[in-house]
Amino acid sequence: MPLLSTVVGFSFVGLAARMGQLSIQNRNLYANPGGHLLAMGAFGFGGYLAHKWDVRSTELLANKREELRERRQKALAEREAEA
Repeated sequence: MPLLSTVVGFSFVGLAARMGQLSIQNRNLYANPGGHLLAMGAFGFGGYLAHKWDVRSTELLANKREELRERRQKALAEREAEA
């Protein structure tokens, strides 16, 4: 569900960007629906990539935290062994 909402949300941002471009140029908003679909598809793909990056970065951070926790425990055990 989060993936779908991210892709759809980015698609609507793409549609809004396209409508904004056309309104700045004072062009007909409904003249070329293919351009709207293209903008929505491109922004939707960007949303897909953003979601995948969010999932991957969360995994990387969790792995790094675990690695740091293990290093701290190892260093603490070494200090106790020296004392």
